[in-house]
Amino acid sequence: MIRPHWPAIGLIGRLVAILLFALALEFVASTLLYERASEFSVRDDEARRLAEHLVIVRRLVGEAPPPARPRYAEELTTDRYIVRWTPAAPALPQNGPAPDQIRGQVIAWEPGLGDQQLRLALLRVGTKSVITGVMRLPDRSWIYFRTREPVRSAGLPIERMVAALIPVFAVMLMGGLLIRRTLKPIRGLTGAVERYKPGEPLPQLDEAGPAEIRRLIAAFNAMQARIRRLIDERTRALAAVGHDLRTPLARLRLRTDAIADETLRRDVAADIEGMEAMVNSLLAFLGGEAEPEAPRRVDLAVLCASLADDASDHGHDVRYEGPSHLEHQVRPSSFRRAVTNLVDNAVHYGEQVLVRLEARGDAVCLHVEDDGPGIPEDSLAMVLEPFVRLDNARGRDTAGFGLGLSIVARAVATEGGTLELQNRAEGGLRATIGLPTPAR
Repeated sequence: MIRPHWPAIGLIGRLVAILLFALALEFVASTLLYERASEFSVRDDEARRLAEHLVIVRRLVGEAPPPARPRYAEELTTDRYIVRWTPAAPALPQNGPAPDQIRGQVIAWEPGLGDQQLRLALLRVGTKSVITGVMRLPDRSWIYFRTREPVRSAGLPIERMVAALIPVFAVMLMGGLLIRRTLKPIRGLTGAVERYKPGEPLPQLDEAGPAEIRRLIAAFNAMQARIRRLIDERTRALAAVGHDLRTPLARLRLRTDAIADETLRRDVAADIEGMEAMVNSLLAFLGGEAEPEAPRRVDLAVLCASLADDASDHGHDVRYEGPSHLEHQVRPSSFRRAVTNLVDNAVHYGEQVLVRLEARGDAVCLHVEDDGPGIPEDSLAMVLEPFVRLDNARGRDTAGFGLGLSIVARAVATEGGTLELQNRAEGGLRATIGLPTPAR
């Protein structure tokens, strides 16, 4: 069977085979169409009428004396047929195909005409065709005849073009369907990649299609298995490192109480706090892909208000502005961490911070604004990259690895939202999180 060998054919081979099949099909269709256009026939009643008229002409003209035959032929000319007598065989026109089917129809009605060397031809007059022919009489003289009414319309050019385009479009459609079927595994692979979300494993794809595509799918399955294995190993390593780092930091924090010098104790505590901030930000960034948290309905207004109140309790001028309640589907922990990072950045570089929440028609917008120095316009996109710290935007004694905004950007992207940084006209920075509203 051919089918088992079809998967072994490569992509190029399949496309070439489809093109050859389409060309062959179009050739067959065009040949049949041409042969069909070359076959002319008449209705049975017209063939019978022509046969009867030729029998009458043969009898009356053939029995008349030669001098009277032209007159008899003229009298047998009607509004349907032109009849002429000639002693020599006239030449028939060659500008049309031989209507063998019409001749067969005429002889079928009057078999005796087959013995009279009846010859027919089609004479094309403009876009129409009429029947013309000759018939030999017993004394070897000839009758020339011609129909006045067209046998069949030769077709206007536009009609012939439409008729020729029908098989072309049919072949194009069939070829497109075959190519679509050939490329179906690629569409499946593309759809799987587009549906991928961080933290969710991709399903193993079936290896189908041409050899090249099957190798591509196999390589993709192996690649995602390796990536999943690397992420799992990194997650376990991060969990172990996080535990090992936090334990000595906790012991150091307890031992600072034993330092008698208050200034030294305060400096050591600040260093420990900075180290904890760096460890937390690094673990949060590197462990993001393994986030097992599922999205659920969260009251964003309560979340933003509580973060603003918490910052105020620590002595910062932070206030919330927006609705009392506004629920939205997010991952609670990662989104809370994102908003916390924005508020922490704002209170670090500015004196007054405004957390503003608003619901628009197709999105929920969360703004965190400060009155700090802002960020140079050419660095707004750069600060979203991991491990980027701008000297003119923050001091070198700032805690962290420069991962705060990167964590925010990734958390927002996981929710299908956008993060935009913009310098305010009155001074300071505005960070805007846009979350799309699900369609109902």
